[in-house]
Amino acid sequence: MASELKGRTALVTGAGKRIGREISLALAGEGVNVIVHYSRSLKEAEELKDEVAAKGVKSWLVKADFDKKEYEGLVERAAAATGGIDILVNNASIFPMSRLDGITLEGLFSNLRVNAWAPFELTRDLRKLMKKGRVVNLIDSRTQGYDWSHVEYILSKHLLAELTKMMAIEYAPDVVVNGVNPGLILPPPGKDMDYLEKMDSTVPRKRHGNPKDISDAVLYLLKSDFLIGEVINVDGGRHLMEYDRGPHPD
Repeated sequence: MASELKGRTALVTGAGKRIGREISLALAGEGVNVIVHYSRSLKEAEELKDEVAAKGVKSWLVKADFDKKEYEGLVERAAAATGGIDILVNNASIFPMSRLDGITLEGLFSNLRVNAWAPFELTRDLRKLMKKGRVVNLIDSRTQGYDWSHVEYILSKHLLAELTKMMAIEYAPDVVVNGVNPGLILPPPGKDMDYLEKMDSTVPRKRHGNPKDISDAVLYLLKSDFLIGEVINVDGGRHLMEYDRGPHPD
């Protein structure tokens, strides 16, 4: 039996742009009130807030820089302003270039804070404050192997993948934790669509996806009453290509 989403309230991290924006609009389309989290993208977040509200639901803005540990107390602040949180979508992440010979402990810690620890602490705080809820973590299909061009990033996503499984067990049945592994969906910031098109040959489906593919998977997980600890690869089968056999194709 599908879970009813209408009337619930979701906190979406990194909501102002890209995949976070698509997820926020998809939730609003299901009648979900949306707390739009942003760090620096105030203009985009304000525009999204208006688009969400135009769908007939409530929307709020909340600012927090996760690299500065401003995830601390975020759930409590957001819940106090909105009356409670039912859904948490951990989408915010950073994606800096780094190769194995050039990684630093400081760089690794920055990626771990934003990409793994913040989702963990937000989920833990949701459990403590609300006692129940649904969580979807955005991970990465390359956690099936490695990403040799973004080593600090992929190590942090490996940690998030493990935390997703551990939280799913530890926090069940009241807090349901699942995940989505995006593949080739959007080009990295600063790249154009040619970047994705050149990578299409690395995907069994021979094409890249789009943000709606991710939002559809998020909604599916949130509506399911029996999925827990599940991580859906939304990557056209790219996770099957054994990333660990050599350097990343780009």
